[in-house]
Amino acid sequence: MSKEDLGSGIEDRVKSAVAGLAQSLIRNPRSAVVFAYHNVGVRCLSVLLAQGVEVALVVTHRDNPKENIWFDSVAELAALHGIAVITPDNPNTPEVLAQIRALQPDFFFSFYYREMLKRELLEIPGSGALNMHGSLLPKYRGRVPVNWAIIRGETETGATLHYMTEKPDNGDIVAQQAVPILPDDTALEVFQKVTVAAEIALYGCLPDLLAGKARALKQDLSQGAYFGGRKPEDGVIDWSQDARTIHNLVRAVAPPYPGATTQLLGQPMRILRTLVADVQSGSAAPCFYVQDGTAYALCGRGVLRVLSFELGGVAMSAAEFAAQHGAARFNFNC
Repeated sequence: MSKEDLGSGIEDRVKSAVAGLAQSLIRNPRSAVVFAYHNVGVRCLSVLLAQGVEVALVVTHRDNPKENIWFDSVAELAALHGIAVITPDNPNTPEVLAQIRALQPDFFFSFYYREMLKRELLEIPGSGALNMHGSLLPKYRGRVPVNWAIIRGETETGATLHYMTEKPDNGDIVAQQAVPILPDDTALEVFQKVTVAAEIALYGCLPDLLAGKARALKQDLSQGAYFGGRKPEDGVIDWSQDARTIHNLVRAVAPPYPGATTQLLGQPMRILRTLVADVQSGSAAPCFYVQDGTAYALCGRGVLRVLSFELGGVAMSAAEFAAQHGAARFNFNC
């Protein structure tokens, strides 16, 4: 047998083995338990289903009636595909552990699930537990990473798929996808980009992950920091700050989030949409006024155009404000 024939024979056997493995994976799809919520949960669960992963169980949250539910339902998607769903308050209880352990899943996937998975739970899947995080790790580990990235004036963020450990968002990275943050993007607009980034990142790495060939990169945690959750009161505007900083806060907490808040004319005011204005601010105290049909907010340094606002819980245009209160400058009550 010539060297050429020998090489050809080896190549044929390799191709046959690869084809056999592919057929085996088709006949015996890798199984997963999916912990998911929100739009990222819906889109990433859709990716798993599209690529033939056998989703044995979905663990999600009951919607909180006190929360603004503006996002899609993981539970509804699971029901559409006949997948069993549970909504435990705590996924780490002995009862839930026993239920999931009996399924013997190859993988866990966590897509915007809000509860921490503890060690005993994380040790169940044979091929590992992975989480999709809404930032370019190691930056913005922790809660509400999209909102924090905008508040801090970042021009880029993204989604990161990483292995889970007991410490949040510090496991090895499997895939990342970046997206831009434009200067006037709101948190909702950036979150929509991050949702697509999560879908792309998962879709691209999933074949290798299922085949056991995915490479993981250890995080350099010194290159990022951990951020906590935010409360509505964190959206109170400090008017002594410069216009760009206040603009970043406004767009980071714009609806469907609670909005940036202040007090004007003795009433609560929500500032919902702004632009940094090319207007000289002078040295006056921070104030609100309408000029030539446009609303402005004078900041510690610089001026904002106020495109959308509410006063006393009522949405109001600049013209409506001027008709009621005139063209005077009104200091913020803060």
